[in-house]
Amino acid sequence: MTDVLAAFGWIFDPANWVGPSGIPVRLGEHIVYSLLTLLLAAAIALPIGFAIGHSGKFRGLAVGVSGALRALPTLGLLIYLALITTNLTIVPPLIALTILAIPPILAGAYSGLESVDRAPIDAARAIGMTGWQVFAKVELPLALPLVIGGIRSGALQVIATWTVAAILPVGGLGRFLFDGIAVQNYPEMLGGSIIVVALALVSDGLFALVQRLVVPRGVIAGRVRDTSDGGGRSPHAPAPQGATTT
Repeated sequence: MTDVLAAFGWIFDPANWVGPSGIPVRLGEHIVYSLLTLLLAAAIALPIGFAIGHSGKFRGLAVGVSGALRALPTLGLLIYLALITTNLTIVPPLIALTILAIPPILAGAYSGLESVDRAPIDAARAIGMTGWQVFAKVELPLALPLVIGGIRSGALQVIATWTVAAILPVGGLGRFLFDGIAVQNYPEMLGGSIIVVALALVSDGLFALVQRLVVPRGVIAGRVRDTSDGGGRSPHAPAPQGATTT
């Protein structure tokens, strides 16, 4: 408990909120790095996932590749990229963490499209919609909650793992951990970890809100009707023929 109090004391110390190594600067760097990583991963994974989910082809390959990418040791990949490129900027961790973020976003994209009920898709094709129109106006709106869920999962991994990337001389909240280790400043280390956890929780909450907002109104209305109907026959409805009543 004393360590936690010391960590919060470090967080709320005004001296740690100023200068190029202050909490606002490190937090801003961490957010920028995480957003850039997510944008790159989404630019790669979403088109591939949508193509797989829409066509139904190469799903097995996508699952295998996603599993292989998940199994990669991120810290090892990060150090390897830094060594072979002799680059100590944000480029090696950006590449490594983009690879880390691709599997959940890819899985969310193709799983979202695969989960869409076939009835509205068949109806859209029956009225003459093209494949692109079916995707843009039917499949994607219905799949968006799961797509956002994949991005949400990737965001949490990226925010947490960018902390480890500070093993290289880059910014971000991980600097508090590695700089604290160097001088055995445990309140700084724990305080930096608490800020990372808080950032992850805020990010998760925002994505959860977005997931709720992107659910199509027609789907929400259908759920409300199903709930109000109770899923069964009204007690005032006539009994089926042949049934006995008391």
